[in-house]
Amino acid sequence: MPSQPSRSKFSQEIKALLARLADQPLTLADVLSETAERGFSLVIGLLVLPFLLPMPPGLTTILGSACLLLSLQMALGRRSPWLPQRVAQFQFPPKLAQQTLNHLGRLTRLTERFVYRRFAKLTQQAYIWQINGVCISWLTVLLMSPIPMTNPLPTVGILIFVVATLEADGLMMCVGYAMTGLITSLFGGLIYGLWRSPELIQRWWPLSP
Repeated sequence: MPSQPSRSKFSQEIKALLARLADQPLTLADVLSETAERGFSLVIGLLVLPFLLPMPPGLTTILGSACLLLSLQMALGRRSPWLPQRVAQFQFPPKLAQQTLNHLGRLTRLTERFVYRRFAKLTQQAYIWQINGVCISWLTVLLMSPIPMTNPLPTVGILIFVVATLEADGLMMCVGYAMTGLITSLFGGLIYGLWRSPELIQRWWPLSP
């Protein structure tokens, strides 16, 4: 298996952000400024990973909206991430930021065993970057949907694209496309089941009297 210097660079970025967090609150602007061209994938990973953890109320909309904005920029072919000033200055709660970066670091170490640079020509195509943006955008929409207990499904799909992009792994990107189709089918089945079971809708989204 070929050596992968990009992975060590990514691990160093995570460590640098953890060290930065010890001195002052971490904002999305900090991450973008310190990760250069890798900012798109790294910030998207930071934004969606908390969906696997218990989150304070109100963060779901903020994190999901920022992720959707970035992924739509990818879909349009933009290579330099941009966020509105108000969103860029959003400060992660210190405990949540610490947990997220630690989990992202562990995810990176885990993927080192089976994610590495493959099908490089595929990953370098501009249209692949845009297709990935479309897939992440769609998964983010599903992530923000009000269907209870479904957050992990699109989160895993988005993280596959994040890791595949960071490591330039074309094979893992193909896995991401397959996962996007599978997750879409699962959500379609859930929506159909809810439509056929009005009592479940009443239980999860009770109508106001």
